[in-house]
Amino acid sequence: MHQMDPAMKACMDACHECHITCLYMAMNHCLEAGGKHAEPQHMKIMADCAQICAVAIDFMARKSEHHRHICHECAEICRACAASCEGLAGMEDCVAACNRCAEECEKMAA
Repeated sequence: MHQMDPAMKACMDACHECHITCLYMAMNHCLEAGGKHAEPQHMKIMADCAQICAVAIDFMARKSEHHRHICHECAEICRACAASCEGLAGMEDCVAACNRCAEECEKMAA
């Protein structure tokens, strides 16, 4: 049995948490709240964030030689998502998950 690198495992866990948090919040909280929460630009960055997190998990799980590039992009998109969620009521969990994921992905990309 191969042991996964603990840093990679931590990054994958952060990506997973961010993926499900963004998807859940976008499809439930944001759509129900309406207004700024449901604006196309906000919904798109949340979908982008959820998707890139899922892609990053896949690349790390495969130990792809390209995972660093994906993690770099993931961190960038997570930061943009956190910024979009900042100041919107009830989005604190999303901001926290995005920032944590960005930090872990920045370590992986280094």
